[in-house]
Amino acid sequence: MLSAGIVGLPNVGKSTLFNAVTRTRKAEAANYPFCTIEPTQGVVTVPDDRLAALTTLSKSQKTIPAVVEFVDIAGLVKGASQGEGLGNQFLSHIREVDAIVQVVRCFESSEIHHVSGTVDPLRDIEVINTELILADLSTLQKRAERLQKQVRAGDKQAKAEAALIDKLLPSLNNGSPASAVSLSQEENDLLRSFFLLTAKPTIFACNVAEADLAAMLSEKAAPSGYVAQVNQYVQTHLNTEAVVISAQIESELVDLDAAEAAEYLASLGLQETG
Repeated sequence: MLSAGIVGLPNVGKSTLFNAVTRTRKAEAANYPFCTIEPTQGVVTVPDDRLAALTTLSKSQKTIPAVVEFVDIAGLVKGASQGEGLGNQFLSHIREVDAIVQVVRCFESSEIHHVSGTVDPLRDIEVINTELILADLSTLQKRAERLQKQVRAGDKQAKAEAALIDKLLPSLNNGSPASAVSLSQEENDLLRSFFLLTAKPTIFACNVAEADLAAMLSEKAAPSGYVAQVNQYVQTHLNTEAVVISAQIESELVDLDAAEAAEYLASLGLQETG
């Protein structure tokens, strides 16, 4: 089963998004840092219209949909790789998942405190990415030290691992993730055994205010402001794209039936959330 860890700084909307995606209230969402300590887990069925058609065609007695496990991981802070904010514990939780959803705060609010005092999505991304990179550097350096004796003895596997480490270190030392390094299939297979944080597929989720999402969807306009900054950054530096969500809207929909949800969205001038 695929697992995805929801990460980000404290108070960016991780737990709210987790509750929305899993349609539960399992994760505590509060206006103070580290209201989540232990990771909260929830399993979500992947919608697939083709599954019903295939079930009918095959006359199957049982239909088993694909599922994804989402994990709400406590907020990271600057210095997490050195243990700040229980950082080592939180980083170990990230290491256990297959993919990462990095929630980025793209909304202003005088009621929701930002750990840095101001809203700056690019700074927040840099903080998270730097901590993940530093953790990976530590992992590789320790592994390289353990391999030295085996490499000197001519161990083929150890030599391959050491060569891969040498290939990865320059990218990480330059502030780029392991995923940015071009690798052969054999190297990619070997990379999985390293459990590097920055080698994991990552989605950046821009968490915007209700009004901002409504404006974007109703006007079908190109993202602007904070969202545009994040999009440009992740496209340029990480070769990926960001998605736009309003965790608050999604959370409000959790307790509503279909008719109530449609009425709520209509009150915001929306037909859907994205």
